[in-house]
Amino acid sequence: MCKASNIEAARRAAGVLLLALSAIGAPAVPASAADCPGNPAALGTSRTLVVDPNEHPRIGTMQYEETLPLQDHEVVLTFDDGPLPPHSAKVLDLLAAQCVKATFFIIGRMARSFPEGVRRVRDAGHSIGTHTQNHPLSMNRMPIERARQEIDDGIAATEAALGPAGGLSPFFRIPGLSRAEAVEDYLASKGIQTWSADFPADDWRHIPPARVYELAMKRLEAKGKGILLLHDIQGRTVQALPKILQDLKTRGFRIVHVVAATPDRPKTPTEPQEWQLHPVSETIAITRWPKIPAFVFAGTPTLPGPALPDLDWRAGRPAVPASELRPRRLARGVPLPMPRPSQPLVPAGDTPTMLPVPDKSLFAIQEKTHPAIPQSAVAVALPAGANAAAARAMSFNANASQRMIPGSVPIADRGLKPGPVSAR
Repeated sequence: MCKASNIEAARRAAGVLLLALSAIGAPAVPASAADCPGNPAALGTSRTLVVDPNEHPRIGTMQYEETLPLQDHEVVLTFDDGPLPPHSAKVLDLLAAQCVKATFFIIGRMARSFPEGVRRVRDAGHSIGTHTQNHPLSMNRMPIERARQEIDDGIAATEAALGPAGGLSPFFRIPGLSRAEAVEDYLASKGIQTWSADFPADDWRHIPPARVYELAMKRLEAKGKGILLLHDIQGRTVQALPKILQDLKTRGFRIVHVVAATPDRPKTPTEPQEWQLHPVSETIAITRWPKIPAFVFAGTPTLPGPALPDLDWRAGRPAVPASELRPRRLARGVPLPMPRPSQPLVPAGDTPTMLPVPDKSLFAIQEKTHPAIPQSAVAVALPAGANAAAARAMSFNANASQRMIPGSVPIADRGLKPGPVSAR
């Protein structure tokens, strides 16, 4: 019985020492499940990852190429928008019961309203970043001067809430993940690391706590590891968090606590490929070749451009006198070249050359002639009821008087003399 009491007292003393070290900025000792007072089956914190914000200024594959150098089944818990009682206090109690360490991104306005909540986050050993002063969702559209003011005011308000003991980490998350290059560059110039996430649980939406749990675990299983984005100001998050922590333990996930490097706390050694969510393994063949590097040739002399004499086909051949060129060509049967005109074909000057106008006779077309038709035309009498138009059309030449019209009687057979046709 005394032995058990001594073990319990040692565990409590270790917990107090851990909180004291965290308050003075010393390296935090990972809280494993076995070291969690009163909960030997706790999830715990498997290890502490120390990062240098200057080497990796942007992390989180929801928006950036790099993320934290996590191993398979490692998770980093993050909470935004606090502190807000009573939800933030309940989140801290749930994390403490499982000896889990997380990262909180504080809003400056909330820090001014509830400074004791910010100090409680620090005293529990969690990392504290900032989340602007007023949580604007237009950081990607507002002028950079206003964005800088939001960032600086949020940092100042959080530092004021922490007091002389400090404890602020150089971590920042843009509200709504509305990234802007100018904002990211400003944060990098101040040595602040911009955090996105690898997957959210959508706990800011009006969904039930069970849905928050489902989205968190489903997306975590799909990624295999990464940064989980939650909000400690939401009641649904408070209700979903116990089951999330329980399933993380059941499914073999491990919690990683992230802190910033300091002169007394060197960064965790990592390889560049570890900052990729799914780095390419040397044992797996890739399907595309790497890009060809852009080589720079310094001091390379420029080759001279060819001169016009270099393009002459006769270059390098002995010149042949003109007096010998003609007999040689005649002997070989080669025709002599046409002499080039001494004057240009088009005379120089601004006056255009006038071409001769062709004669009109060139365009005259000789047409065939026909014998004139005599004016002595005869008319024939048509049967009764014939069309008057047809009667006018039947005037014909005397030479054609022998032609027969269908339905008519020859004039000679009727004993009639030619005369005008009367229309009835």
